[in-house]
Amino acid sequence: MEGRHPVPTPDLLTAALSHAARGWHVFPLRPDDKRPAFPDHTTDDCTGRDPRCHAGHVGWEQRATTDPDRIRRAWTTRPYGIGIACGPSRLVVVDLDVPKHPDDTPPPEWTSARDGVDVLGALADRHGGTVDPTYTVTTGRGGNHLYYHHPDRGPHLRNTNGDRGGLGWKVDTRAHGGYVVAAGSTVTGRAYAVALDCDPAPLPAWLAGLLVPPPRPAHRPVAVALPPDRRGRYIAAAIRRQVDHLTAATEGGRNDALFASAVALGQLAAGGALTEDDVYAVLEPAALSTGLRHGEIVRTIASGLRVGARQPRHLTSMGRAA
Repeated sequence: MEGRHPVPTPDLLTAALSHAARGWHVFPLRPDDKRPAFPDHTTDDCTGRDPRCHAGHVGWEQRATTDPDRIRRAWTTRPYGIGIACGPSRLVVVDLDVPKHPDDTPPPEWTSARDGVDVLGALADRHGGTVDPTYTVTTGRGGNHLYYHHPDRGPHLRNTNGDRGGLGWKVDTRAHGGYVVAAGSTVTGRAYAVALDCDPAPLPAWLAGLLVPPPRPAHRPVAVALPPDRRGRYIAAAIRRQVDHLTAATEGGRNDALFASAVALGQLAAGGALTEDDVYAVLEPAALSTGLRHGEIVRTIASGLRVGARQPRHLTSMGRAA
């Protein structure tokens, strides 16, 4: 593909429509790349200047669709790669990777394993389960994506990373909040191709049990020292509103809700009504109770505080904005 705007190809459009016909929600990836084409920025970095974000930031998961007309409009514009949003598609995809270089060796627990396939097989043996045939895609680097139907009951399963407390070496999973590069796409010139074309099997019970997230901590309101006057009552009410907004957010919108709450309270902090430590103290436990992860929470609050600081809210002694 030459030039800044390579021409679309019918194969990618056909593949995108085929995936959507299975009920899988697709969205454009940058040509020959794993990254989403839209939006090209994160929630934290959204300025609202992109015309697609005038009504609020819309991420790749919300943009994913099975609508043939929307798919045709997108894939007749450029040769976008195809991403599949696992959550809306009711999929859990097990990503079995291969070593990336000669020094990429397994940790002691998996010394005899050569790749993610070996680790998944060992996990199945360890838990008295099997790895039965299911829809399978060969990745550009020679790994495998095993597509499973998300359990109809129980909690939403999330992404896991084998190198950071997941199932095991070279075994990642993608579910709610995650996506995979679909068959028919390429990444750095390497094709993703269907290796076994069938309906996704139900996620094995033994594997589902390993992926169930730990119970969320109960949200316990944190008391912030405030003056016992009208100004203090106004600040306390503002904190309650933002915590309620965050804890009421639905799946897929919780990070956005946390960012918005951090901006609102960050404006008060920038105006001197609160400290940044106060903002962390009230928002962190509320966010943890929604299922967001600690690292994600800290980064999002920090981003919200930076944005809020651009428009400080100064309160009068009567609790009104000055």
